[in-house]
Amino acid sequence: MVLYPTYPLVTERLRLRPFTRGDVDAVYAYRRREDVARYLFDVPLSRDECALAVQQRIAQVALEAEGDKIVLGVELASNGALIGEVSLIWRSVDARQGEVGWIFDPAYHGHGYATEAANAMLDLGFGPADLHRVSARCDVRNEASWRLMARLGMRREAHFREHAIFKSAWDEEFIYAILWQEWQAQRETQSTG
Repeated sequence: MVLYPTYPLVTERLRLRPFTRGDVDAVYAYRRREDVARYLFDVPLSRDECALAVQQRIAQVALEAEGDKIVLGVELASNGALIGEVSLIWRSVDARQGEVGWIFDPAYHGHGYATEAANAMLDLGFGPADLHRVSARCDVRNEASWRLMARLGMRREAHFREHAIFKSAWDEEFIYAILWQEWQAQRETQSTG
């Protein structure tokens, strides 16, 4: 499977689109924040580091080989404001496995935007990407993230305790996942409900 989606991906309130060089300031607005970086592998990023991150993301728009990722900017359809980013990573070709992720500006939390954007990425994963299973992971202290995973219909499959050093301390991580048939049943229920 090779996947070159047509962009933007449009939802009710959002446009998911490839990053551009013009996105650096918007990304810097949220990636420089300690409360955003707290559960990410990165520390708060400088503007120059954000410019480099955006430059890398510009090319991450297709799945051609295992390990590839699609990383899209999430903007409000109403005004074009960039409010975050979502990703789909091709984890296994043979087992048809993927992983979704997200980072959102805290100024836009609590409006369902992350759920809407992540659902669009699951649609991409289970639709054109033909994945069998999609997972997501987060630090156990990141309640907003694991609650989002539950809202997406994902189930908690693992709780790794003190499995790695993360920012100079032992971390704990939740793994959530959903199978294609579970996603399909959920979509059918939504369309008839």
